[in-house]
Amino acid sequence: MGIVKRIRDITMATLNDRLEKAEDPVKLIDQFLWSTRDEIIQAERLHHQYLNHSHQLKSQWLQAEQQIERKEYQAMVALKAGEEMIARSALSEKTMLVENANSYRGLYEQSSDSLMELEEQLRELRQEYQLVYDKRAFYVSRMESLRLQQRMNERMSFNNNNNPAQVMRKMDSRLNEMENESQSLREVRKNNGGIYGDPTVASRQSLAVDREMEQLKKKLNGEGWSL
Repeated sequence: MGIVKRIRDITMATLNDRLEKAEDPVKLIDQFLWSTRDEIIQAERLHHQYLNHSHQLKSQWLQAEQQIERKEYQAMVALKAGEEMIARSALSEKTMLVENANSYRGLYEQSSDSLMELEEQLRELRQEYQLVYDKRAFYVSRMESLRLQQRMNERMSFNNNNNPAQVMRKMDSRLNEMENESQSLREVRKNNGGIYGDPTVASRQSLAVDREMEQLKKKLNGEGWSL
């Protein structure tokens, strides 16, 4: 895990698989970007704290090194003056300062290693963020292309269902039927006018029509019409 604890629901390792199955990939990418950005902010804050702490440890280490040099110098001056006890006391203090210096140096080196690790994680997080951000732009364009394609398909389907030539053919057929019906009705009325002008002829024609009517009804009944 490293210094920064990964708590995201989505990681770079699983993002690609989930994108292909997601109904709204842009929303999934935004979730990833949001969590990654939060991690970057936390890592940057931690990096700042580590950097200050490392500077403090280095300063304490260097101060201990300076004190060591000063105690060694004091011991040398005391020996030159024949003050062996003072020299031994200075060297005793130097020994403790060496331990402190080594401790501070160890903490500083440990902090520096952690700082380098954190900087590497920050670099990876920023790289992940940029890669996914670029992928977001691709998926936005992909979804827009899909939306426009769907609209075009709907438009083409609408046009197919309302083909002008097909509509005109239907209208012509219907008008022809209406014209034929109207013409037939005119002819029937015209013929009826001649028949009914002469009572004798009308009587004979009426009987003939009655017989034809009965035969026509039988024929239609045989075809399944109920008259």
